[in-house]
Amino acid sequence: MKLLDRYVLRNFLEPFLICFFGFIGIWLIFDFTDNGSDFVQAHVSVKTIAIFYATQLPQIILISLPVGLLLAVLFSFSGMSRRNEIISMLTAGRSVQRIVLPLIGAGLLASGLLLWLNYDLAPHAEAIKKIALEQIGRGRKPGEVEAINGYLFRDRMESRTWYIRRFRPGSNMLEGVHITQQDAAGHITRRWYARAAVYDPRTETWSLNKGRIVDFDETGQSKESENFLNEFRVIHDWKGTTPARIGSAHQEAQNLTVPQLRAYLDFNRDFPAAQLAPFRTYLHHRLAVPFQCLVVILTAAPLAIVFSRRGVLGGVAAAMLLYAGLLLSTFLFLALGKGHRLDPMLAAWIPNGLFLIVGVTLLYLRGSNREIKLRFWK
Repeated sequence: MKLLDRYVLRNFLEPFLICFFGFIGIWLIFDFTDNGSDFVQAHVSVKTIAIFYATQLPQIILISLPVGLLLAVLFSFSGMSRRNEIISMLTAGRSVQRIVLPLIGAGLLASGLLLWLNYDLAPHAEAIKKIALEQIGRGRKPGEVEAINGYLFRDRMESRTWYIRRFRPGSNMLEGVHITQQDAAGHITRRWYARAAVYDPRTETWSLNKGRIVDFDETGQSKESENFLNEFRVIHDWKGTTPARIGSAHQEAQNLTVPQLRAYLDFNRDFPAAQLAPFRTYLHHRLAVPFQCLVVILTAAPLAIVFSRRGVLGGVAAAMLLYAGLLLSTFLFLALGKGHRLDPMLAAWIPNGLFLIVGVTLLYLRGSNREIKLRFWK
């Protein structure tokens, strides 16, 4: 790395670290102010509080990192512009693109970090926070999973409907099950009633405990029944239906990781396209959002590089407005994708693509010494 590259990075890293850790510190103070009384009343240990906030850090980093990059770029490059250091670098034969190159590398590294966090860790943060605070408020043990009561699951591929009185997500046992099998015409052909249904992942079989099987004719009248009140009935031909698949229908797209979203779409590929649209959109959204770090660098750097004191304020204001536009367009297109109004991939990537074009154009104009006209007032 050359001397000027190290100098640019050094000027950038100091304000970036201050902004980034400052945002995290402010968030910790405000969040602890809101939830501290609950922790004290529930007699939560320091270790549990530390674990609670550790689970929230990936989500906060996801929010704070682009803002820290934006402010650091504006501060460092506008400062070097005011001190005529940018002009000196240009006089020495460096182009604007070459001056910005170290920060583009920093933007790629930041995007990689956020991609890793958003792949698995960050999506769980909001759900974990909600569950943890509810458990603390109700006096339950942290990590205890709340049971779901009165759950209905429709297996469209097998034309089978499950009603489950009670089950815990992650468990292989369902309590109080009523299972209805239909034929291609929608007529009920068989029903299973059982006190419990237990899934064995090794053999991929279901065991029904203490129940009854009822067969129906074409008119819907019961024609035969079998009781098994003191024994199990093992079902071998339901291999496509697992507790994970049954429980997946209860999940919300915004709280799922990339592997979980892919599993959900695989489990429930028979669902209508409109019902799957939020999950497909969030799958692409998880991968697109981290690259906003690179977009922020490309849009802010050329606006922060100015050759007169008069242009500094306009450049900073324009960069802030562009970032606000990036956030607003991200939420807008996310809503369009979730509502099945736009292709999920386009909904996730269009904001990045639009503002990337804006950033590259600004960088080209600044590099070719063309004026970037920014007029917020006459």
